[in-house]
Amino acid sequence: MNWINRVHTWREQHLSERNFVSLLALIVGVTAGLAAVLLKFLIGFIGHLVESTVNATEGNWQYLVFPTIGILLSALYVRYVVRDNISHGVTRVLYAIALKKSRLKVKNMYASLVASSMTIGFGGSVGAEGPIVFTGAAIGSNLGRLFRLSPQTLMLLVGCGAAAGIAGIFKAPIAGVLFTIEVLMLDLTAARAMPLILASVCGATVSYVFTGYNVEFFFSQSEPFYASRIPFVVLLGVFCGFFSLYFSGTVGAMESMFKRVKDHRIRYVIGAVTLSVLIFLLPPLYGEGYGAINHLINGEVSEIFDNSLFYAYRDTTWCVLLFVLMLGAMKGFATAATNGAGGVGGTFAPSLYVGCMAGFFFAYLFNQTGLVDASMPLSIKNFALMGMAGVMAGVMHAPLMAIFLTAEMTGGYDLFLPLLIVSAISYGTSRAFTPYGIYARRLAQRGQVLTHEKDLSVLTLLSMETVIETDFTSVSPEMNLKQMVKVISQSNRNLFPVIDNDGVLVGIVQLDDIRNIMFRPDLYHRITVHEFMTIPSHRVVVNSPMEQVMSAFEDSGAWNLPVVDTEGHYVGFVSKSKIFNSYRQVLQRLDLIN
Repeated sequence: MNWINRVHTWREQHLSERNFVSLLALIVGVTAGLAAVLLKFLIGFIGHLVESTVNATEGNWQYLVFPTIGILLSALYVRYVVRDNISHGVTRVLYAIALKKSRLKVKNMYASLVASSMTIGFGGSVGAEGPIVFTGAAIGSNLGRLFRLSPQTLMLLVGCGAAAGIAGIFKAPIAGVLFTIEVLMLDLTAARAMPLILASVCGATVSYVFTGYNVEFFFSQSEPFYASRIPFVVLLGVFCGFFSLYFSGTVGAMESMFKRVKDHRIRYVIGAVTLSVLIFLLPPLYGEGYGAINHLINGEVSEIFDNSLFYAYRDTTWCVLLFVLMLGAMKGFATAATNGAGGVGGTFAPSLYVGCMAGFFFAYLFNQTGLVDASMPLSIKNFALMGMAGVMAGVMHAPLMAIFLTAEMTGGYDLFLPLLIVSAISYGTSRAFTPYGIYARRLAQRGQVLTHEKDLSVLTLLSMETVIETDFTSVSPEMNLKQMVKVISQSNRNLFPVIDNDGVLVGIVQLDDIRNIMFRPDLYHRITVHEFMTIPSHRVVVNSPMEQVMSAFEDSGAWNLPVVDTEGHYVGFVSKSKIFNSYRQVLQRLDLIN
């Protein structure tokens, strides 16, 4: 493109590289902010049309129909128009950063917007944050590719797009930056700080301009927080940590179940029926659930029974407890059913929802059981807000983001200390049982996730295909010593794989091991390769995570290791020297060394 070349020429004459990246970050921030505004509008517009047909004081059969329609429309759109898997947006961004050099497809800039608006607008029990992160990251990736930027700059723009998407959808610029650090696991160096902050602020500003300066959840702290409540806050943190483990485990188990169902039509039926029944019985599971959150953090408990079969029991204490507990316990099933059936959405909103229910249940239970002084009961509003931060920190392993996101969304800065305590303890409780958050876990199981440890991150970015060497001469176990010597004379390697007739690696021959007999003609026809070959103590299965390969090198003490496929067929060798050379190249590409 000639105009791209002209832009580069102008930039070289007038802008430094850092200023040019900041300019691109601004463009990404504004564009991702507009995408967030559009997504919220579409979800609200569709949701308003749907909810205008239901009655707040009784159960409604429409809840059995609307979610299935939304998921069906979304699934058909993805299958026949997009023709690509766009679910689990944040996980796909992590995958792109780890293994695809931060490259995302052009259609990812709009596909999630359309699909998620239909899914959530019609009642899918997921959040819009995953899709907007995917959209914003795709905007940053494709803008960077348009100007042919380096991989490390492309990664930065992907982070800028994701940060702007979070900032725009939640009106939370600080949380947007922290999201890229804790969830996307990008290192915030001095050179990267300004573009990320600029993009995040632009995303939030665009959202404020188009939707007003009100916060996402209206919270009025009418009940002060007392230091005497800190022991209960600590207990809430532990409770939220275990609740986050339950939520993540539920979602993971349901996703595994849906993966085992190969027929997409059967998956749709199972997921749609499950979701419809859950929403029919528990209407607050409908959509993102922000209405229920707003009611609880403002003390409007009876309002969550609207549209429910249990409306008549809204003032019964134990019915309230059971209802709220069921909402928190069933949200994971509803979320996984939505995505499993073919819907598109994220787990940001569900984790906030579950946290609100967990915090409310905790405080309400203590108040009703007499474990707290009746003259100074626990504030269910405050604890519901703390629960939001606690469960999000545990689910995503992002305590700082959870703290600031909750505070920015609600304006609850006066509760900053208890938010900090709950988030830290919940995160610690969750991490004691699993090292990864819900997004990274899917990739971590395959060794494909970046971490804040640079050695592990670089090893993740290395591909087995790039370090396997295949220029070794193979021999058969039936060859005699004379034939082996002839092979050695024609090879420039001192290592020889021994392969049987089926191509299976049965051993290796090292030149040093036979040097003392290779010049003895009397043994040429008496000894075969099978007698002097050695069986390698370690083998590397092709496509193994590089961290596992390095562990094999450390355990074996070898300099070269044979590579085989899952059935034991010989593929090649991998050497330490090749890995070290590739390691340094990746470091230079990521600009982690001078």
